[in-house]
Amino acid sequence: MIYMVIERYRAGTASTIYERLRVSGRMMPNGLQYRSSWIAHDLSRCWQLMEADDPALFEAWMANWNDLMEFEVIPVLTSGEAATRAQP
Repeated sequence: MIYMVIERYRAGTASTIYERLRVSGRMMPNGLQYRSSWIAHDLSRCWQLMEADDPALFEAWMANWNDLMEFEVIPVLTSGEAATRAQP
């Protein structure tokens, strides 16, 4: 399943976030896959596409970062999947 993850950086943590990322990588458990991301121009938020068969994997990953940011994890569909699902 594909997920849109919205990360909201705590005030003043962007440099710490990117330093941790450089040193430790994404720190994701096996089975959780990063696809792509976009960052707000003011370095306050990040939108990521991620994939996992088990949504519980997000808890382990977020525990590595929740001192620096807050998370919202939203299951999403591709437009093709949504069009198929919307058919009567």
